Amino acid sequence: MKRKIKISLFVVLTAVGVSCTTDFLEVKPIGTTTEDNYYKDETEARAALVSVYDIMRKNSGGFENIITMFNAASDDHYAGGGSDSDGAGIQSFSNYTINPYTIPRSYWSDYYRGIYRANQLLLKLPAVPMDENVKARYTAEAKTLRAFYYFNLVRMFKNIPLILEPLSASQFYSVPQATPEAVWAQIELDILESIDNLPPTVNVANDGGRITQGSARAILGKVYLYQGKNSLAASEFAAVNGTPGGVSQYGYQLLDDFNSLWSFTNKFNTESILEVSHSAQGSYWGIWGGNSDEGNSINVMVGPRNYVRLSSPAPELPSGWSFNVFTQDFVDFMAGDPRFNATVFDLKTLKQNGNADYIGGYQDTGYFLGKFLPRQGDVYDGSLGGDAVLNYAQNTYAIRLADTYLMEAEALGGTGARAQALLDAVRARVGLTSVPVSMSAIKAERRRELAGEGHRWFDLVRWGDAPVVLANRGFVAGKNEILPIPNQEREGTQIQQNPNYNN
Repeated sequence: MKRKIKISLFVVLTAVGVSCTTDFLEVKPIGTTTEDNYYKDETEARAALVSVYDIMRKNSGGFENIITMFNAASDDHYAGGGSDSDGAGIQSFSNYTINPYTIPRSYWSDYYRGIYRANQLLLKLPAVPMDENVKARYTAEAKTLRAFYYFNLVRMFKNIPLILEPLSASQFYSVPQATPEAVWAQIELDILESIDNLPPTVNVANDGGRITQGSARAILGKVYLYQGKNSLAASEFAAVNGTPGGVSQYGYQLLDDFNSLWSFTNKFNTESILEVSHSAQGSYWGIWGGNSDEGNSINVMVGPRNYVRLSSPAPELPSGWSFNVFTQDFVDFMAGDPRFNATVFDLKTLKQNGNADYIGGYQDTGYFLGKFLPRQGDVYDGSLGGDAVLNYAQNTYAIRLADTYLMEAEALGGTGARAQALLDAVRARVGLTSVPVSMSAIKAERRRELAGEGHRWFDLVRWGDAPVVLANRGFVAGKNEILPIPNQEREGTQIQQNPNYNN
């Protein structure tokens, strides 16, 4: 949802204790609002729904975000940053020394916080006096968000608890892990029960970022694809994609200009299927990465350190922290591709030519992530208070149309006329000619088209390619396909550690 709605409404939810913590269960407030007497009307139900959406920010908000973390573990990026100790989680994932003590707890707990909020809302909604059609939509949104959060958890950790109702404090420590099959089945059920109660489209001026039929089907297509249910995946993606290169039934269409995808002002465009909202709302260090943090942290994370423009053609840019620098292997792979300049900021050449200067960070290659480079026009003006580096407003895509085109082509086995048309449409958008469709061609196109967006590691694991491609980074087959469960989440519980992470 639009962040201007969120910042006012989430204050209410924070005040009433709608979170995954148990603190409010141990207090008996008098004369105040609690989760027991909240949800009196549609306004409060909407505020609760907003709080469920809030966890979407995990994609690109805070230091511990999905995009930079999973970029760092792929073959396209190094962790980078200031030193080999700059973020134990991201560094240890990048070199595959990650363990139950270095994995940031938030990759587990943040999504369970969202699931708790969804469960709480789903429990309370039936009794809320409000329009039944609106209630059905809120229910569908909450279930789809819960499904998306479980999707991220099961593909990261595999062996996770399946919680479908709010738990009491005494129950937290006795919840067992479910089978992955049970989790996948619940994800599918949540979305299938929701699609018909979601709108085909929304007015992006008022409701940009809300779940629609198209975004729910795209999530479901990914869910099927990750389970190897390719025919079901292809069917869902076909409904989302429509005629390759045309306008789909949900209004999706590839943008003519690939570069415009990365403009911080180009929000909720026709290629966006599931978008994570950010805005400059006065974030500051005390709330960074928390519920009230509205900014995009990737921007400052991937910018070069102590950047100085000396002359044209170097752009004016704010400085950053030099995370997620590209590897030389990826730069060589992208050479000559029309998407190169939008994807890779080649500061190495600019410095060699005397156009710009910077201080190289850890694992510096001189090649920075151009899609999320901090831009001068996106620098926070300070009018709301807070710290400028935490208030970049660029949105990020969790799913976009070129992604679903290529996933459908993959689900079709990389063969046939439709798979060819889908691949051709992605290439034609940037002026590339057709190449014969195959799984190899689709894999290469995903690497080029979606570079730096947090998908590469998941792709390599899904394809079974990770043990070979990431061998030189330390990837161990049978272990590193999933993450270790944070040690803090296991203490005093029934949760068992993932295989090969106990040593």
